[in-house]
Amino acid sequence: MEIIEADLFGFCFGVNRAVDIVEEKLEEQKKIDTLGPIVHNPNVVEDLSEKGAEVVNSLDEVNTDSVIITAHGAGREIHSKIREKGLNLIDTTCPIVRTAQETAEDLVDRGYQVIIYGENDHTEVRNILGWLDGRGIAILDPNADVNIRKGKVALLSQTTKGKKYFFDFAARFLQVHSDELEQVKIVDTTCGETRRRYEAAERLADEVDIILVVGGKNSANTRKLAEVSASTGIETHHIKDETEIEPTWFEGVKRVGITAGASTPQSAVSAVEEVLEQFDDTLVD
Repeated sequence: MEIIEADLFGFCFGVNRAVDIVEEKLEEQKKIDTLGPIVHNPNVVEDLSEKGAEVVNSLDEVNTDSVIITAHGAGREIHSKIREKGLNLIDTTCPIVRTAQETAEDLVDRGYQVIIYGENDHTEVRNILGWLDGRGIAILDPNADVNIRKGKVALLSQTTKGKKYFFDFAARFLQVHSDELEQVKIVDTTCGETRRRYEAAERLADEVDIILVVGGKNSANTRKLAEVSASTGIETHHIKDETEIEPTWFEGVKRVGITAGASTPQSAVSAVEEVLEQFDDTLVD
């Protein structure tokens, strides 16, 4: 049995940047609080916690003079409350997410109702909406019943959605709501980093018998990566880490594909490969 890695997987620029910022701050002070998990990967969060970065769920739980905003960003209200409390703000918001926030805020200031193709309960989406003073919504279904005000709409995307899926959504949305629309802007706020990982998974599917997608179950881009892999028709398993591997998956399998979400560290992938190597002494890395 042979292990074949996708030609692109794992940490993206935004995640690398966020983790680097936290580790740099931990060199200056022994303890620091992050407002929510720095990224959506339990292995990374646990590692940083052991180094002194504690996750808090609200500003009332902050026990240090500094607080870190995670790679998924934060809304206007959170920024204001941090200033009011006199806390030192350390902002690790991914630059691509920050651009989406600024774009959305600019569009509502220009009179557009912003509609985000995305998961309403996702941290990034909530925080983009948090800059719009109630003038934006998030939906996944283009057929959703939307109250379009003044016919002036801007369509944006959660950054971790694929470009193809966003444009498919936009085309269908325009068709469904054509009678209500007067002015429409479509702004591609998807992340090229995640798109390239989806494309790499599709290429990998042509080479293997089964694919393991490694990463947090709360990671939107990792879940989407698993969906993209499965859509090729290849058997796909989304696993948090090596503890979720089932040996029965590999009966008769000659080639195993490995890919990982943009918030998954190399160490997690390596641990998965080490377990696979125990199944067959002839595994090739």
